[in-house]
Amino acid sequence: MGGAGSAWVAASRYEGRNDGRDSALVSTSAAWDDGLIARRAAERAHPVGGTAAGSSSAGSSSAGPSDVRGDDGDDDAFPPLGGAYGGALRARLDALHELVGLSRTRVENGALAEAGRVLDEAAARQRLSARHTVVAIAGATGSGKSALFNALAGVPVSETGLRRPTTAAPIALSWSEGAAGLMDRLGIPGRLRRRPLAGGAGDADLQGLVLIDLPDHDSALTAHRDQVERLLGLVDAVIWVVDPEKYADAALHERYLRPLAGHAEVTFVVLNQIDRLGTEAADLVLDDLRRLLDEDGMAVGEHGEPGATVLPLSAVTGEGVAELRELLGRFVQERTAPERRLAADVDAATARLRPVFVADGRPGLGERAREEFADRLAVAVGAQAAGEAAERVWRRNAIRACGTPWLRLYRWYERVRTHGTTDPRQESPVEDELTARQRVEQAVRTVSDEASRGLPGPWAQAVREAALRGADGLPEALDELTASMGDPAARPPRPAWWPAAVLAQVVMTFLQIFGALWLVGQIVGVVEPLLWPPVLIMVAGIVGGPLVEWACAAAVRGPARRYGQEAERRLREAAAACGRARVLDPIAAELMRYREVREQYVTASGATRPASRATRFGGTRFGPARTGAARVR
Repeated sequence: MGGAGSAWVAASRYEGRNDGRDSALVSTSAAWDDGLIARRAAERAHPVGGTAAGSSSAGSSSAGPSDVRGDDGDDDAFPPLGGAYGGALRARLDALHELVGLSRTRVENGALAEAGRVLDEAAARQRLSARHTVVAIAGATGSGKSALFNALAGVPVSETGLRRPTTAAPIALSWSEGAAGLMDRLGIPGRLRRRPLAGGAGDADLQGLVLIDLPDHDSALTAHRDQVERLLGLVDAVIWVVDPEKYADAALHERYLRPLAGHAEVTFVVLNQIDRLGTEAADLVLDDLRRLLDEDGMAVGEHGEPGATVLPLSAVTGEGVAELRELLGRFVQERTAPERRLAADVDAATARLRPVFVADGRPGLGERAREEFADRLAVAVGAQAAGEAAERVWRRNAIRACGTPWLRLYRWYERVRTHGTTDPRQESPVEDELTARQRVEQAVRTVSDEASRGLPGPWAQAVREAALRGADGLPEALDELTASMGDPAARPPRPAWWPAAVLAQVVMTFLQIFGALWLVGQIVGVVEPLLWPPVLIMVAGIVGGPLVEWACAAAVRGPARRYGQEAERRLREAAAACGRARVLDPIAAELMRYREVREQYVTASGATRPASRATRFGGTRFGPARTGAARVR
């Protein structure tokens, strides 16, 4: 498997699809974009049909008619896999297809390789005959698997002997025609393909069986072990042959049985050479073998539960061989082994992907995290300071407009003496930058950490990268935004009552001047002496001016506060909108992608399907219940 790229191609062809949707997916695989999510939504609203036809045409390119329908060409209750997988398996494969496609730019190639291999095998097996079941016989050197192979065939097909290893290449034995495509897929040459002796009810029950004798899995030759591992990934079921000496071999359990524990329903484990043991000893070895399988995580099909079939036999004396033939006949005639094997492969692939797609907790961005991000950006652009400055300018302008001329003259003198200039803009220091870059970067880091908390590694990294991409240039964008909005303290609006207050202040000033001129006129003798009227007029002007200024200062507090709050709100909302467009929206897109992928993973993993299936053949999945089993849970 070449990684995520080949996984994507495999996903697009696992059913041999030729419809418009998969063609679009393959054509855009080289230039990936986030539009795939939108396309998926459109496709759910307007589904595209025609998969069966595309699948059939794909199957015909690699397999002949006999491979699909058998030599007799009769239809039966079990359609060829060249049609389409059905039921839950179809939904799981579709979900795995979507999972690989949505994840290939987020997840490393190696993590998706196994899922791609499963989709490849699903496509390859689907194009071939569903009337045949491929069962491999595997075992260690000297376990007697070739002898069992010959016993089931009824004719010496596979070479047996003391020379080790005896089986150098896999040998195929087919009970019916039409399996050429399957054996081509396994890479078995024509000279190693055999047919059993015809006749007998047992042969009729085994119609559709393709039995493969594998080389020894513990062979000293690396090429033999490589062949075993390759073929174990392609066959529909496996018969593991163990003997009383090597049934507990660590290499067998750790390298094969434990990794394939999820394939229990397509696994047979036979204890060969029981003729060398007494009845009691054979029962003890069987119980210990079941215990080891249980420790490996492989369920044993007993007491009405599905799982692996475990039984004793002797290939030399024939004891137990007839029972195995009967179980194999039922197993083959059921014709569901390919789908069960593929379902187990999907289980294994999704189990390996669990750390990549399953989050701890409920990741995402809550309303509180969004508000805190907006608050940090507002602090970075100085929204509160700008609002307070606008409020101060409003109040100062009101007091200046409504203040007495003498007080205004005094304040002008104080400004000149303190700053050496009359420019009111120099009353407060000016910041060098409109935004604090460090505060913006800290706000982005905080919100990205909050959004990625609990996510699996690849998706957490994708969220952080999306936030960092949005943060690039965000301080400059906030600077431009603040500059474009202007300084709210530069030109605060004038309230409608300001002219009346100014007029009242002018009247008070006029009264002061009039009273003073009247008194001066009396002193110089121009006006008839009359002390109290001019004094009262002048005092009224002197007292009235500060009273008008005080009243204006009291009246301006509310409007000034509202003006400052409005200026702060507008700057805060503008900064929040800029941060949302550049940071929060990309983060939300990544979280949406993860949620969609998570849903596809749940479907692909079969989390909603029943934990076990009903048995069909007596007490076990493929055979009668056996007493004396010691299962450790």
